[in-house]
Amino acid sequence: MLLYIHIPFCDSKCSYCAFNSYVDKFHLKEQYMEALYTQLNFELNRFHISSKQIESIFIGGGTPSTIEPKLYKKIFNLLKPYLISGIEITSEANPNSATKEWLKGMHSLGVNRISFGVQSFDKDKLKLLNRAHTETQAKEAVINAKEIGFKNISLDLIYATLGDTKDSLKKDLETALSLPINHLSAYALTIEEGTPFESKPHMSKETLNLTSWMFEEINSFGFKQYEISNFGSYRSVHNLGYWEYKDYIGVGSGAVGKLDLERYYPTTILEDYIKNPLDIKTELLTLEDKKIEKILLGLRSCVGIEKNILNKIELKKAKLLVEEKRLIYKNDTFYNPDYLLADEIALFIS
Repeated sequence: MLLYIHIPFCDSKCSYCAFNSYVDKFHLKEQYMEALYTQLNFELNRFHISSKQIESIFIGGGTPSTIEPKLYKKIFNLLKPYLISGIEITSEANPNSATKEWLKGMHSLGVNRISFGVQSFDKDKLKLLNRAHTETQAKEAVINAKEIGFKNISLDLIYATLGDTKDSLKKDLETALSLPINHLSAYALTIEEGTPFESKPHMSKETLNLTSWMFEEINSFGFKQYEISNFGSYRSVHNLGYWEYKDYIGVGSGAVGKLDLERYYPTTILEDYIKNPLDIKTELLTLEDKKIEKILLGLRSCVGIEKNILNKIELKKAKLLVEEKRLIYKNDTFYNPDYLLADEIALFIS
């Protein structure tokens, strides 16, 4: 069982961000964390969680580093009996708010993996994306995390932005991989509804050639790709859990949870969530929904597609793709060697 905790507060709103986050509601932080605690208590019962069942925790946002470690303490105390030994506990963080004190506080609570939202080390690109940190702050944050004792450190980069060149992207990669990290997430800029970039579609410049080049460059540094956007000498337990279609608890305004064929959506309106964190909508999935999702997730990652979920027609198509060397078949599972073809292959099989 996975656990996702959503923190919807941010220092600044990035131009590309469509996540549920706010820059003007910091006065609600303590009330929010109390509401989150209430929902977590409810979900532990709904999911019938018993001792030592939670295998990973991911604190995302928004910006988790805008919340002081002391406000997380009550949640971590509640969770202690349910955590497996050696659990991976990740928190996202922004370099400008992940101070040494914050990092030390989170580490003392049990967080052992940090994922920094860096996006770029280029000052002009950071300004374009409306990021609140500098190149120096990003480097210092990673180094501080290593010195404090975090075993696993990741950072995010964004590519395919207006003005990107192969030279500028390679410089970002070289800077990132000169730091003590063992995981890298690389995301092509996408234009989302409701973001400042919605009216500026020209800001995104993704092409198949650029993305293929980016992936090859990252691999050349020894960071192996294990799903469409993630690379590293370390594979995140939490990330893989999603691709493996495991159940997950989602707590917080804008989070999502899944239990078998039900998906849960707490309200995205922050004030309403604080008033009633148990106002949660339920989506019922069908067995066909589940199969389609497992096919899509499997093709976009190293998880693959188990033979036994396919019907006769789908299995015949998958075997044809093996013959054409588009898929690899091993241990009753079909694997996709080129994640950029995942959607086309999924459409062909389904």
